[in-house]
Amino acid sequence: MWFELSVLAGRSAVVLIYLFLAYRLLGKRQTAQFNLYDLATIVAVANAVQNAMTMGKGYLALGFVCAGTLLLVAWLMTRITTHVPMAHRAVFGTPTILLSDGKLYADRMRRENVTEDELRVALRQHGLYMPKEAALAVLEVDGSISVVPK
Repeated sequence: MWFELSVLAGRSAVVLIYLFLAYRLLGKRQTAQFNLYDLATIVAVANAVQNAMTMGKGYLALGFVCAGTLLLVAWLMTRITTHVPMAHRAVFGTPTILLSDGKLYADRMRRENVTEDELRVALRQHGLYMPKEAALAVLEVDGSISVVPK
């Protein structure tokens, strides 16, 4: 029984790490702008990986082991990212400068999946209408765009 539970715990940790990496690869913009479709996708993914974690068995104890493992891994990740700056950058990323002194960085915008229209919306939200009116625009790690006027 203990061996089976430890296998389930390992499977749960592997699934969580896989999902974390998959969502991390989506980029800052995609994860910051979850909508109803994304919520439905997350629920579907959760249902799909449930069988991978519990080996298709619906026993209550297996659910507790899997949930406990997920919570333990999340707690460990929090502890590690809090105490190791390099791990924090790897897990959460770093801010990306999209505009500096009115100059757009198209390559960075493309890499982060930010369109010029989205950047212009952020500028307007800060009372600016032209990129040249901004000293700086930064895509934050949470997916929001911070703007500093000139």
